Amino acid sequence: MEKIERYRTYIQQLLSEYAKLGSSDNQVETELIFDIERDHYQIVYTGWKNRRSMYGCVLHLDIKNDKIWIQHDGTEIGIADELVKLGVPKEDIVLAFHEPLVRQYTGFAVD
Repeated sequence: MEKIERYRTYIQQLLSEYAKLGSSDNQVETELIFDIERDHYQIVYTGWKNRRSMYGCVLHLDIKNDKIWIQHDGTEIGIADELVKLGVPKEDIVLAFHEPLVRQYTGFAVD
C-alpha cells in the first residue's frame, strides 16, 4: 500500500505542476480532477474559444493493479518520463494509449 500512496503523490504533484502552466487562452479554464478513492486523475481544459464551447482532456492517469496506467497524454513533456525521473520503475507504468499488442515494444509494462 505504501507504493500506491507514493504513486498517488507523484501523480498529483506532476498534474498540479502541469496545471499551473495553464492555457494560453484566458477564456479556457484548467481543471484538475483527482478521484483518490478510485484512483483516476485528469487535467481537463474547459471554456470558450471563438464563440464555441471547448472541452478537452490533456492528461488522464489511473492506478490499476498496482501500476500507473497512462490513458491519455496530450502533453509535450511525456508524463511517463517524468514518472520515471521520480523513481517509478518502467515496469509499473502502462502506456494504455498504445494498443495492447504494441505495448511490448515500448519499454514499459504491458499491463
